[in-house]
This record gives sequence, C-alpha cells and structure tokens, in this order.
Amino acid sequence: MKEKLNFAVLTVSDTRTLETDTSGQFLCESLQQGGHFLADRAIEIDDIYRLRAKVCAWIADPEVQIILLTGGTGFTTRDSTPEAIKPLLDTEITGFGEIFRQLSFQEIGSSTIQSRALAGLSNNTLIFCIPGSTGACRTAWNGLLKQQLDSEHKPCNFAELLQRGQH
Repeated sequence: MKEKLNFAVLTVSDTRTLETDTSGQFLCESLQQGGHFLADRAIEIDDIYRLRAKVCAWIADPEVQIILLTGGTGFTTRDSTPEAIKPLLDTEITGFGEIFRQLSFQEIGSSTIQSRALAGLSNNTLIFCIPGSTGACRTAWNGLLKQQLDSEHKPCNFAELLQRGQH
C-alpha cells in the first residue's frame, strides 16, 4: 500500500506572494495529486537566518517529513538557499543535485551549470532545494521526486526509509 507523506513547501523569494507563486503552487498540487499531504506552506525572503529559522521549525515538527524549497539556488548575491540549508543537513544526498542538473541540461542546456540544487536529510526529515522557476520544479518533481517519494517505487525509495525512521 502506498504511504502518504507529509510535506512543507517553502518558496524563497523577495517578490512572490501566494497569488503569484506558480512554482510553490506547482509543487503543492503535484504532491497532493501524488496522494500526499501538504502540512504547511510559506514564502520567505532570501535571508540565510530567516530561511534557517523556518526550516529548523519544520525539521523539529514531527508532522513534517519532507521539506521542498524552491528558489534562491542560483549565483546572484541574493541567492542564499544552499548556504542557509547545507549546515542543517545530517547527510547530503549528492546524487539529487547531480541528476537534477543532468535532467535540466536536456531542457535548458549549459545554463543548468548555475543551479545549486541540493538535498539531504536532517533529523529524519528530507529536504530538497530546487531552483525557483516552475520549469525547474516540474523537472525535479517529474524526473526525481515523484518516484523517490513513492513507497511503491522499486528497487528503493526515500519514502520507505522515512516510514522506518532509517537512513
């Protein structure tokens, strides 16, 4: 039987609102269509300490198993999501960024080299940092997350590890 997981979605942006946040909305709709639950959703400005505070609260919340962040992964001076999140990770999932960039390369070419997408595990909570465009969120969800967060995906998936509390 497919396990339903609890997600929190955080959009990192200085300009988006819930009405204009198409990336966060795509992720919320996709996870719910996949049979999962949206435990919380927020928008936070691109500030290392505000991002850490929000993500730490979700890491400590037993109702949140997976955190999806969208935005702040580029190379501008305002992009600080990797710097905010990486120190919080107990274990980094290096393959996520590698495979995301490989999939993205097929869609946008060499511009994907500027993506600092990353993922990891913190206190048995999975965290995925995805670029802020809706296209990037679609690539990450359809190309990686949808299967890896499906407890029926074989030979292995992250959902079964979360359910057992193992990593």
